[in-house]
Amino acid sequence: MTKADLNRYRKILEARQAELAKVLRNREGIAIEKSPDALDEVQHAAERELAIRNLDRESHLLRNVKAALQRIEDGTYGVCLHCEEEISPKRLEAVPWAPFCIRCQEIADRQAAQGEETLEDLLVNAA
Repeated sequence: MTKADLNRYRKILEARQAELAKVLRNREGIAIEKSPDALDEVQHAAERELAIRNLDRESHLLRNVKAALQRIEDGTYGVCLHCEEEISPKRLEAVPWAPFCIRCQEIADRQAAQGEETLEDLLVNAA
């Protein structure tokens, strides 16, 4: 991967990091609101649950973006963390924070669907 490619990915990742950090600062959706109406309580609880799930998803994505930026600094960006093969440029264009090649990502997705410990879990636990 050329230095120009790395700089382009770095800019994309830094922009995404700033966007996610801004989104994660807004936590108004998880505030507990009391209401005298039971249906309103249920609605507020559902909205709060959705907001919590969104925050969780966005924070997970932010961790992946930060990890990708660290891999750029380490000189390992674009290399699958599992099989150590090069991640295809098409994949990096679509998902610049991708830690795995398509084949290893499919394995991780199957493991997650079956409730097994995934490749990504192993990475998180190792850190």
